Amino acid sequence: MKRLISLAVSLLILGVIYWQIDTRGLVQVFQRSDRLWLATSLGMVIPLTLMTGWRLQQLMPHEQDKQQAASPLPFWEANRLILVACVLNMVLPSKMGDIAKAYFMRDRGHLDGSLAVSLVVFEKACDLLSLLLWCALGLVLYPQKGWIFWVMTLSVVSGLIIGLLLLGSRKFAQLFFRLGQLIAPKKTKANLEALGKAWETMHAYFWSDRLHLLKIVSTSILIWFFHLLQIWFFIFALKAWAPFLANLALAPLAILAGLLPLTFAGVGTRDAAIIAFYQPFLDTPTAAALGLLCTSRYLLPAIVGLPFLSQYLGKLRRF
Repeated sequence: MKRLISLAVSLLILGVIYWQIDTRGLVQVFQRSDRLWLATSLGMVIPLTLMTGWRLQQLMPHEQDKQQAASPLPFWEANRLILVACVLNMVLPSKMGDIAKAYFMRDRGHLDGSLAVSLVVFEKACDLLSLLLWCALGLVLYPQKGWIFWVMTLSVVSGLIIGLLLLGSRKFAQLFFRLGQLIAPKKTKANLEALGKAWETMHAYFWSDRLHLLKIVSTSILIWFFHLLQIWFFIFALKAWAPFLANLALAPLAILAGLLPLTFAGVGTRDAAIIAFYQPFLDTPTAAALGLLCTSRYLLPAIVGLPFLSQYLGKLRRF
């Protein structure tokens, strides 16, 4: 039911957007687009997916930690898990596709359940903190800051600091989750308790090998740099222009808007944010076209992952 409501909200927002813009102008933006840049930018989905799959493989315990891993995770299976998670994230609420990915790793004997969940939690934490890092850098250097952008800058920097403290300090993380359980509604207390336990497991595992931790964090920062570079290349493909530092600030804000649990896979809120934030650089039809290309970043891996979904459907029903 929630997904139907979120789908309805997405369609409503898109309806308002396309009612207010010249749809013929939107079609013309794609007609006059640079085909080479379009193919290059869309094609970046492939190496980005492979890099994400390689990172998942690297998250697994080392050879000397065989008591924690029953069997190694092959590179291509890691990529299949990433693609299947992309499919599930399109239809399941709250990025549950990533939690299902942990279940699949446990079910196939790669990890025990608690460590599998903690690996996925750490993977998503690295993604979010990397996105906030680039966003904070872009916002600090963004020249056209009104009061709204100052508020967003403070919010992003504060979120980044809290995230780094959660990642770096076990005591702070314990305090954070305890306070969260005290003020959270009953429905989410159990989830916070489970997340807190997974976070403790993650701390014990990753801080035992700081070189391994540094490798994963550095890879995550690099992956998100290429994600934001891909969005900048989308602008080239549409034969428009925005400074790279501005894109470094604005693209993460649009992605964060798409993470709000209001719409279907961020469709609608992400498009509206792109139109609003890129207004100094892009006209409305071009910004709307950029929103469609940004949606393709999530849609293309999900389409590629569909053929692999059948291998996991039985396990998904049990999950």
